[in-house]
Amino acid sequence: MDWQPLIRAAGETRERAHAPYSGFRVGSALLTAGGAIFSGCNVENRSYGATVCAERVALASAVAAGDPTPVAIVVITDTSPPSLPCGLCLQALSEFAAPELPVRLVNPAGESRELRLEELLPHPFELPAG
Repeated sequence: MDWQPLIRAAGETRERAHAPYSGFRVGSALLTAGGAIFSGCNVENRSYGATVCAERVALASAVAAGDPTPVAIVVITDTSPPSLPCGLCLQALSEFAAPELPVRLVNPAGESRELRLEELLPHPFELPAG
């Protein structure tokens, strides 16, 4: 897979992150089954519960566009090693993506690692049958 278009989109979007409280800027880019790339950045709020993570912004954009099936995602942060998505984002992704979804974590220095969604969230929340 050519990760460069996703890394580029995530990096560009990260520059537009609204992170005045934490200073932790995150960008994400999601490739869908339809072949589209949707990107997102974190948007903080004084009321921390209203903050939205980059991964969920990208996912919500894909859902709103009618192309809700992620086949790959990139998350870019300034940290070394690159930071993992939070549990809330992983749970949101698990609603739409296959467990083997490749998650590429990168930083501007070029560090990179790839994991699968099922490695990051081995037991997603599920409603009881019935």
